[in-house]
Amino acid sequence: MSLKVIAFDADDTLFINETYFDETEKKFCGLMEDYLSHQGISQELFKVEIDNLKMYGYGIKGYILSMIEAAMKISNNTIPIEIIEKIIQYGKELIEKPIVLLDGVQETLEALHGKYKLVVATKGDLLDQRRKLHNSGLGKYFHHIEVMSDKQELDYLDLIKRLEITPQEFMMIGNSLKSDVLPVLAIGGHAVHIPFHTTWAHEKIDYKVEHDNFNAFIKISDILKTII
Repeated sequence: MSLKVIAFDADDTLFINETYFDETEKKFCGLMEDYLSHQGISQELFKVEIDNLKMYGYGIKGYILSMIEAAMKISNNTIPIEIIEKIIQYGKELIEKPIVLLDGVQETLEALHGKYKLVVATKGDLLDQRRKLHNSGLGKYFHHIEVMSDKQELDYLDLIKRLEITPQEFMMIGNSLKSDVLPVLAIGGHAVHIPFHTTWAHEKIDYKVEHDNFNAFIKISDILKTII
């Protein structure tokens, strides 16, 4: 491989994220359980989230608004103001969750720093993602931080163009096959999947990925065996 740039997803690749969303969703379901079953509440929230992606994008702020909208739909617009206040509180608590690095992240970045240009390529809210990266202490390893509105082929091509490299010189590492792997392989780049124990339903695929430029490892430090 003629690699020049290695990009990392942030949430659930560098540090814990989806676990916190799962915890918040459970609290939301408990808050709304007088109206619907927990499964029904989760399904309604997911539908609202997906519908809102084109307007709000990814991130906690859009999630808070989606919880409020789902609560209004589930209750037929009879939800008391106290419930809405509680939902906003849950959202603020989600924003303030501690940054917990995943195993092997620090040693992997230490080993790669200076050998390749390291980049963060992640979805979400710009302010929140920059805050998390700052608080994680990992910012010193990265040449560039790209908070993307989406991770489609064109989004990666735009990033690669700004980095002044070719797709063959680019590797993406992340926990989502749908967002971090498939579009990068499609444009001729290299991709590595590091699974996280929980994945948002919107990021799941139902088939096995097979490609010459693809690798999958259990933990992030395993990539060092192939690129150092």
